[in-house]
Amino acid sequence: MNEQPPDKDKLLEAIINSPSYRRADEDLEFLSRDELRAIRLQLELLKPEMAQIQEGIHSTIVVFGSARLVEPAEARACLVHAEAALAQKPADPDRRQAVAIGRRHLALSPFCEQAREFGRIVSSSCQVDGRCEYVIVTGGGPGIMEAANRGAADVGAKSMGFNIALPHEQHPNPYITPNLCFQFRYFAIRKMHFLLRAKALVAFPGGFGTMDELFEALTLIQTGTVTGLTVVLMGRAFWDRLINWPMLIEEGLISPKDAQIFRYAETAQEAWDIISANHQPSKPA
Repeated sequence: MNEQPPDKDKLLEAIINSPSYRRADEDLEFLSRDELRAIRLQLELLKPEMAQIQEGIHSTIVVFGSARLVEPAEARACLVHAEAALAQKPADPDRRQAVAIGRRHLALSPFCEQAREFGRIVSSSCQVDGRCEYVIVTGGGPGIMEAANRGAADVGAKSMGFNIALPHEQHPNPYITPNLCFQFRYFAIRKMHFLLRAKALVAFPGGFGTMDELFEALTLIQTGTVTGLTVVLMGRAFWDRLINWPMLIEEGLISPKDAQIFRYAETAQEAWDIISANHQPSKPA
């Protein structure tokens, strides 16, 4: 019985197409293995760092806040839509809740205007003569984040966005400087980058994400791990309703001086006045 000789071309093709033959730096499946987590963490730290060095970013101001808030005109339109839906089914509890939330979002919507104004004020004051000082950086999403990035874009300045990969689809807002928009896999590395160049952190009303980022920064300042960071909370009524700071002091869980780690502001200009009183952007050599 005569056997057919092996087809060398097919054998070679099988080898070339084998995952083992794929170069390690081009093998995404390999790079996604659990054993490669340390390498991914290092790459995620290095890529944004190298890009910021290339773009000449010396210092930043971080703006946190809800992705769900919108500017007043859009908030008003959403409320009108919710009220119309409720009018059709007045007893529907979900529609009642939608109207209640719509009213709260309308009340909070001016913070989007303040975030945009803050981005304009800081960027026009600090990004002059080719300097990249106090560059606005956000989480890169919609809402308060988009407003702050948009404020920088209004005056032709750079701003950054640190997006995070989530189970549901997410896109960066369109006002981030393209060369300074990054997507992160790991929350920890993303939060590290928020603070690496930060001179100030401005926290607008927000949810879990805002709380997480704010309290990590407060903890780092309280423990002396981070120094020279000015923290401004926008809208004292919101924060006093959300967090009972006096109770923490009364219970001995924080000290009175810990409550001095942050300041309150009601307007973009007031926030910038607090920050600029503590810091002066360095001048070019």
